[in-house]
Amino acid sequence: MKRNNYLDAIELREILKINQTLLSDIFDESNYDKNLELISCYTNDQYLNDRGVKFKEAIKIDEELKNLIGRLDYNRIKDTYILKYFNSWCMEKRNNDSSKFNFIDLFCGAGGLSLGFLQEGFNVNFACDIEEACVETYRFNHPNVPSKNIVNEDIKNIENNISDFLRFNNVDLVIGGPPCQGFSIANQQRIIDDPRNKLYKSFVNVVDKTKPKFFVMENVKGMLKVAQQVKQDFEKIGYKVAYKVFNAQNFGVPQNRERLIFVGTKLSIDPLRIIDEIDSLESDKYVLRDAIGDLNVLEASREKNNTNLLNDINGGIVIKKKDENFSTYVEKINNGSCIKNLIFNHQARYNNDRDIEIYSRLNQGDKSDDPKIKDIMPYAKRSHIFKDKYYKLKYDDKCKTITAHMKFDCNMYIHPTQARGLTPREAARVQSYPDDYVFKGSFTKTYMQVGNSVPPLMGRGIARVIKKILEEEK
Repeated sequence: MKRNNYLDAIELREILKINQTLLSDIFDESNYDKNLELISCYTNDQYLNDRGVKFKEAIKIDEELKNLIGRLDYNRIKDTYILKYFNSWCMEKRNNDSSKFNFIDLFCGAGGLSLGFLQEGFNVNFACDIEEACVETYRFNHPNVPSKNIVNEDIKNIENNISDFLRFNNVDLVIGGPPCQGFSIANQQRIIDDPRNKLYKSFVNVVDKTKPKFFVMENVKGMLKVAQQVKQDFEKIGYKVAYKVFNAQNFGVPQNRERLIFVGTKLSIDPLRIIDEIDSLESDKYVLRDAIGDLNVLEASREKNNTNLLNDINGGIVIKKKDENFSTYVEKINNGSCIKNLIFNHQARYNNDRDIEIYSRLNQGDKSDDPKIKDIMPYAKRSHIFKDKYYKLKYDDKCKTITAHMKFDCNMYIHPTQARGLTPREAARVQSYPDDYVFKGSFTKTYMQVGNSVPPLMGRGIARVIKKILEEEK
C-alpha cells in the first residue's frame, strides 16, 4: 500500500476507515491505491497549512474527490463526519458565517467551553493554548475558523499584541480558564499574586486590552478562597463582577463536576442577575447508561505500547458503530445531528492480566478495599491510602468526575459491565461532547484533553443567558 506523505498514521487510518464504511459504493479494491492517495491527501485547510501541502494541488484533489462523492446520494453523507475532511465544505462554512456575536477563548484546551458558545450561535474570534494536541483538536473541529486565528502559543508571549491575532476587531466576549496552581497555600498575602498564578494576570490583561462586553472565567472550586481578590482586579479595569460555584450535573451532565464561574460585564446589567439566571436554568438529569449504553462492546488491549489499534475487539480511532439507537442524552449532546455510521476515539487501552482479573471480579460500585480482590490487590498493605485505586462505575448513577488522570490509567473508571476502563469517547460522552468531535494527538493526550475540559452542556447554558442579554442590549 502506498504511504502518503501528507498525513500521519492516525489520520491515514481515520480516512481509510471512512473510505471503507461510507464510500464503499464507489471505491473497489482494483483501484485501491489511487483511491487511498486521493482520500488521504484530502483534509481541511488547517492540516494543509500545517503540512505545507501546495494549495493548488489541494484544490485539485478537493475537486476530484468531490466529483467522486457526487456519485453517491449527497443526503447520505451530508451530515456525516466525512465533511470535516472536505476543504470545500470547510471554506463554505467559513464564508457563510453569519454569527452575531464573537468571543476570544484563552487557554482553550480541546474547546469544550467554546463549543457550548458555538452551539448557542456565537463564533470564534481567536483561540489560544500552549498544548499542541489541544490546538490540533480545536482546529480540526472548528473548520469555519482560519488556522491563523487558532494559535499554539504561550499567552504571555502574545497578550500585549493580542490585536494582531484577532479575526474581528470588535470583541463581544472573552472566555477561558487560566491554570492556577497556588490556591492550596493558605497565608495572609494576596494568593492571587503567587508567581504560579501569573496566567490569571494574562487573562485580566487580555480583557483590559480587548474591552469585551462580557467575560466568563472558569476555574477550580479551590479558587473560591481568592474570589474577592479576583473580583477586585477586574473591577480595577472597569468591570462589574459576580461569581458562583456551579455543578455541571445541573446542566444535564451525568457527573458531579463543580467549577467556579466568574462573570463580568461593562454593560448596565447587574452581574448578579446573570448568575441568578444561569443558576435558574433547568435540565433533565442523566446517568452513565444514558451516556455510553449504546457504544460498541470492547475488550481491553493485551498488546502493550500499541495504540495504533483498529479492530472490532479493541476499537480504534474510528470504527463502525453497531448500535444505531441513541438515548435522549446523546441526542441532546449531538445537538440534533446523531451520526449512525461511525464512532471516533472509541478505543480500549492496554491492561495487564492482573488488572483485567480485578475488573472482572468487581461489581458495580466496588472499589479497592473489596474482599473479592484482596488476594490480588497490589496495594493491599496500603489499602487505607489506595482504597479508590480501583473503582467500578455504576450504570444507573452519575459517573465519577472525569479528570485528566485518565491519561495515566483508568483504574478508577472501570466500565460497569466490561472488564476495561472507559475509552476516550466514553469519557467524552460523559463530558457532553458530541460524537462528531474528534480528539487528535496521542492516545494519552486524548484522555488529557477530555479530562481537562469544561463540559459543552455547561458552556451552552452559560452562553444561552449571555446571548439573551446581548440581544436585549442591541
